[in-house]
Amino acid sequence: MPLVNVMVNGRAYTIACDEGEEEHLKQLATHVDSKVRELLGSVGQVGDQRLMLMAALLLADEFHTASAQLEGLKSTLAELTSAHEESDKRLNKSESFAADTLEAAAKRIENIAAGLARV
Repeated sequence: MPLVNVMVNGRAYTIACDEGEEEHLKQLATHVDSKVRELLGSVGQVGDQRLMLMAALLLADEFHTASAQLEGLKSTLAELTSAHEESDKRLNKSESFAADTLEAAAKRIENIAAGLARV
């Protein structure tokens, strides 16, 4: 299991991760560090534990918002999929009706042509 060194709030941490996840872990740590630095700018140095907790809460809030947006998008996708399926059904009915109408018109034209040929 690889060990990765990351920096958060100017402190080094060594964290274990699965093979191949090293770069992803570094990116996550960079994101956490940016939240911590953002907090430092607004609340100042309030202690590492409190700073980390506040950063975790900010990240949890972002996650919650993104999850809610994802659920909304899933709902919209379901509605659009349903509308698409309904449109497909109507289109198929329209195409079938148009084909039947054209076939009937072609038969009438053939009958008229056959009648004219007899005259």
